[in-house]
Amino acid sequence: MDDEPLEEWAQRRDARRPAPGDHRAVPLGDRPERGGHVDPDAPRGMLEWDGHQWVPSGVADDHATAVDETGPQNAAERVPLPRFAALPPAPERPFRPTQVFRRRPDGTSPN
Repeated sequence: MDDEPLEEWAQRRDARRPAPGDHRAVPLGDRPERGGHVDPDAPRGMLEWDGHQWVPSGVADDHATAVDETGPQNAAERVPLPRFAALPPAPERPFRPTQVFRRRPDGTSPN
């Protein structure tokens, strides 16, 4: 990515960033930010993206109330999935292993 033009990089970055006016809810306190299923009854701070940073916009009693106020959290939809290359060629049919494998009469392998 060292040779990527600045304009393409900026377009990629802007596609991942939230739009101004987007909202999100975060747990209040010193704990790290986690999913909504972790401690759903804890109070949540509501944040709004102003185009440069997340700024506080309110407080909700719990996760359900915060989602009602801010709407569903859809940040994952903005992140593009990587393109996958073509699959490697399928082995010829019938597939034959490159090394001969035989079991001993007692059921163990010689290797």
